[in-house]
Amino acid sequence: MNSKLLGSLRIILCGLAMGLAGTPAYAAAERVGDFALLDEQGEFHQLSRYQQLDAVVLLAYDNSCPSAREAAGMLADIQPQYGERVQFLALDINAQDRTTESAWDLSFPVLADELKLVAENLQFSQSGEVLVFNPQRLSLHYRGGAGPALLENIEAILAGTSTETTNLAFEGCLISYESDSSAAPDYSTEIAPIIVEHCAICHREDGAGPFPFDGYYSLAGWSPMVREVIMNKRMPPMQVDPAYDATPNAHFLSAEKRKKLMRWMQAGVPRGDGASDPLSEIPLGKTFEWQLGEPDFTIDTPQNEIPAVGILDYMYLELELPFNEDKWVRAFQFAPGEERVIHNLSAFVVAPESDFWGEERQARTSKRRFLGSFIPGENPATVFPEDSGVLIPAGHKLALQFHYYSHGRILRDSTTIGLYFHDTAPSKEIVTRPVSAEFTLSSNDPDQTILASYKFTEKSTLLAVRPRMNQRGKAMKFDLIPPNGDSQTLISVPAYNYGWQPHYWLETPRALEPGSVVNVSGVFDNSLSNPFNPNFREEVQWGFDSGEEMFTGYLTYIVDR
Repeated sequence: MNSKLLGSLRIILCGLAMGLAGTPAYAAAERVGDFALLDEQGEFHQLSRYQQLDAVVLLAYDNSCPSAREAAGMLADIQPQYGERVQFLALDINAQDRTTESAWDLSFPVLADELKLVAENLQFSQSGEVLVFNPQRLSLHYRGGAGPALLENIEAILAGTSTETTNLAFEGCLISYESDSSAAPDYSTEIAPIIVEHCAICHREDGAGPFPFDGYYSLAGWSPMVREVIMNKRMPPMQVDPAYDATPNAHFLSAEKRKKLMRWMQAGVPRGDGASDPLSEIPLGKTFEWQLGEPDFTIDTPQNEIPAVGILDYMYLELELPFNEDKWVRAFQFAPGEERVIHNLSAFVVAPESDFWGEERQARTSKRRFLGSFIPGENPATVFPEDSGVLIPAGHKLALQFHYYSHGRILRDSTTIGLYFHDTAPSKEIVTRPVSAEFTLSSNDPDQTILASYKFTEKSTLLAVRPRMNQRGKAMKFDLIPPNGDSQTLISVPAYNYGWQPHYWLETPRALEPGSVVNVSGVFDNSLSNPFNPNFREEVQWGFDSGEEMFTGYLTYIVDR
């Protein structure tokens, strides 16, 4: 062991006080499942996204447990010695609120573990217990108390000599789990309805999901993947931080429902005695209908051919419109031609001489007419607030950007856009303002922060926001600072996913006084730890192509006259 560590009397005493006893048991390093949680600051932590580090140390924490508090103190003592090579984390097994977690004043992030989902998955048995992982291999190398053996294990991982899992006897505060005494959830009445409500809209025959859930055997067969994407929060998509303003565009799966799914899978996916199978009753095809009736005007896009494999760059189309007078759009809806391959479609109203990007190419902020976007899922019509709309000036056109994913075979898409007009001009125009920044990303850097902001000069009502980054985007947040007021977070996307770029409509629009500022802050991960990163060894320039990087927050609002 490192001589400096051996000289720390407090560490040795702490280890002895925690009752480390018995002979260590060794086994080949265990593989663990990936997991992800938010901390007390709303930041996203995922085990597999620490691949640039050598080790992750995770403490099962209960502030009422003396052993856990003692262990936290010991970890705080050794944390500075490892610099940026080791990440220390606490797992709040009781998922207290963030104010409570912050008040503990731990020296490392505290992850809220709703209903002990992660603790049970990692088989924590006692508060104060510590696990040490190699994040590059998703392997467990230590399970035990916070004492000298822990330090030896960390040193071995850093030296590259740790190949086994050390299991050390430990006496802390016992953790109890609901699954210890309760029966597995029933498939027909508890599990299948969750899938029907939250998953089947995409995971159906010829849907946007890569496989359908069309019956018990399909769900059972894909259950390892379901377990993985629940634990690492890859699904449901478009997850925003629930601590802030609600938005109808976010997809949430409650902790209670996630717990049911996990318990059912832990029990071996039992079919149960229910005669019905709700998943088999879902129609194979997805039936499209115009939610508001036949549109006033429809636009059919030319057919795009999407190759079977490969990473695709954006496709752009400009569609001429036959209007000789101004038109005001009160609602719109997209009718996708091939939903399996469309992961994002955006439409702007632009002048005859402009392209999709318009003034965004030169100006860091500008007023634009954003009609809306399509993403896979329920695809309802978007209806603008009363007495407001998006203006299509006479002679203007639609500029479209398609983001396609390959699906394993050549497919063709021709999407229809349905527009609904006001009979008379509304009094309020809806505009969208891009707020952006230019930058260069350094190579092999997992945390590069970018900030852009806009000060409103007129009284306005903020309706929606939209984050926009490319493959190296990690997180984005929108904060409102009223004149002479405290900062308020509007929307936070702590785990930005390049494949999902929705327009987040605020459930409660915000009145903005002149002088109000919206700050758009974000983080880029240009490192090995970013699974979407094509090459972390290169600097990345700002630009509009998918191989470059951009940072834009879109603010959709009405100027109040």
